Amino acid sequence: MTETSAIFKAACVQMNTSNDMAENIEDASTFARTAAMLGAELVFFPENVTMMTFGADNIRANAFVQSEHPAVGAFQALAQDLDIWLHGGTLAIIEGDKIANRSFVFAPDGSIAATYDKIHMFDVDLGGGESYRESETFSPGDEVVLVGLPWGGLGLSTCYDVRFPYLYRTMAQNGAQMLAVPAAFTVPTGQAHWETLLRARAIENGCYVFAAAQTGTHFADRKTYGHALIIDPWGKVLADGETEPGIIIADIDMNLVDDVRAKVPSLLHGVNLV
Repeated sequence: MTETSAIFKAACVQMNTSNDMAENIEDASTFARTAAMLGAELVFFPENVTMMTFGADNIRANAFVQSEHPAVGAFQALAQDLDIWLHGGTLAIIEGDKIANRSFVFAPDGSIAATYDKIHMFDVDLGGGESYRESETFSPGDEVVLVGLPWGGLGLSTCYDVRFPYLYRTMAQNGAQMLAVPAAFTVPTGQAHWETLLRARAIENGCYVFAAAQTGTHFADRKTYGHALIIDPWGKVLADGETEPGIIIADIDMNLVDDVRAKVPSLLHGVNLV
């Protein structure tokens, strides 16, 4: 890593992940290498980065204990090789008789700096025969996780978590200046809510938001919305991945966090109404 500055480049990867894990690991790694070549020091992968499958049996068949998951070692080596901080998206990790939808942050030395298990399960009926029951396969996490990066605190979350603002307020009040929201949003919810939710989380907490995303058609004809986003603390969209796989990159100025929070100090004005 170069000497830490308040200004740096960050990138989000947008993928059309298949049900071929080795291929997906290679694709994600290629995107990260491109981002690093463009100067990114912090790179984010999307939810389900190595396997976009559907159904409890298929998910369980492609889950691993953490120490044996092929992507963990691959992404540790990738972060070290590129000398970057890498948010490794989410992986299906076996914990006893349960499976966690776990995200990872890898440091430039290849170590695991933090892990976070998705708290809120996506159990919804969207109409038209489109329904999801994450709780039938995954066990929810119960810990709020922040990790200290050279530029500030990064709060970890995943996809459906974005609909629960108290999680992000808790992270911001405990030192988060940046928020990670790797996702695999559906098309109907993405069209209606994705950008609005992410901009709201950025604005109300005075945080940068990094939302790497899945896009396109996947296994079992599942479709995801795309539009990976990088959003500044004022709610401005700095980069939008649209609908094709690729990377988005933006210049991040951490001084803006303090500026925005000084102008609108809403973190200091909360009232406990319970």
